[in-house]
Amino acid sequence: MSGFQFHILSRDGAARRGEIATPRGTIRTPAFMPVGTQATVKAMYPDQVHELGADIVLGNTYHLMLRPGAERVAALGGLHRFMNWPYPILTDSGGFQVMSLAKLRKLDKDGVTFRSHIDGSQHRLTPERSVEIQTLLGADIIMQLDECIALPAEAAEMERAMMLSLAWAERSKAAFDAGGGRALFGIVQGGDKADLRLKSARALTEIGFDGYAVGGLAVGEPQEVMLKVLEETVPALDEDRPRYLMGVGTPDDILASVKRGIDMFDCVMPTRAGRHGQAFTRFGTVNLRNARHADDPRPLDETADCPASRTYSRAYLHHLVKAGETLGAMLLTWNNLAYYQHVMNGARRAIGEGAYDDYCAAVRAGWTTGDLPPLDSQERPGWQEPGLFK
Repeated sequence: MSGFQFHILSRDGAARRGEIATPRGTIRTPAFMPVGTQATVKAMYPDQVHELGADIVLGNTYHLMLRPGAERVAALGGLHRFMNWPYPILTDSGGFQVMSLAKLRKLDKDGVTFRSHIDGSQHRLTPERSVEIQTLLGADIIMQLDECIALPAEAAEMERAMMLSLAWAERSKAAFDAGGGRALFGIVQGGDKADLRLKSARALTEIGFDGYAVGGLAVGEPQEVMLKVLEETVPALDEDRPRYLMGVGTPDDILASVKRGIDMFDCVMPTRAGRHGQAFTRFGTVNLRNARHADDPRPLDETADCPASRTYSRAYLHHLVKAGETLGAMLLTWNNLAYYQHVMNGARRAIGEGAYDDYCAAVRAGWTTGDLPPLDSQERPGWQEPGLFK
């Protein structure tokens, strides 16, 4: 683990506050990683993403190998220089696309053959090639290639995918070069079956990885199933390595998973929701497409640190969303990522103070209270009311 170290700074029950040291900077945990699938966090400038509190972003092997190509990115100085992000980057291995692009791929024991969703060209991804692509990109944290399947699924199918993922884990480890302080994470699979998850977790720890991800969740199962899998799986993972729950999720999913010992998260939800007119706030989720906002001069949250949350009226955001203006997606994505980082910062602070349960209760109480009530014609303040806008 030369150049890559994980330190637990404090605990509150199973919840952990820590730091991952990498050559490109420190990642504070619990951490939410904004998703930059194609070398960009959609609708955001890189500097904005970092200023919101993100220490690391995620890129995707499948998409980047198709366009612009790993060799091209390497020739241009690597992904960090290419996207102007000098901080840590984790790259997904392409395993999620094994499931999500099922109609465009053929799976065998050696790897996966894809038909590009862009132009139909054929591409081959094996555990070795996935590690090679991620190394060419210059990723700080590399993920093993795995097979992710949707839930619910038959037990035999879950076991087959888990065993294939273990075989690919061994091949990924053999192909991996830790030079430059890179780290390799293994991925626990096994669907919603405790025995399969434990078998996967124990086998991965025997192989030995710098960190461990729990994959194959948030793929159709209810939250209670996901949390039960974590309760059964996390204790079997190495205590001194970071734990990453892939593709999760809502703020509530994240709070509940931190309580069960997870250190890292990623999800497209805050960016995708922003592009579709939804804002995450301390009042819960606000749908800016709703007509109730059309004449409302109040901001999303006048107490927020983020300018997108505090200085633009709901009426204006509603107009931008309904008109399909790019600025609407930019402002709501900015708001959403700011809120996610606000939740993570609060979680880290609460764990350090031994008050994590109280923190979760307070956050959820805000969601339960709900959004600001709509203004009727008698209560609606004028656009020029002093102090309304900063």
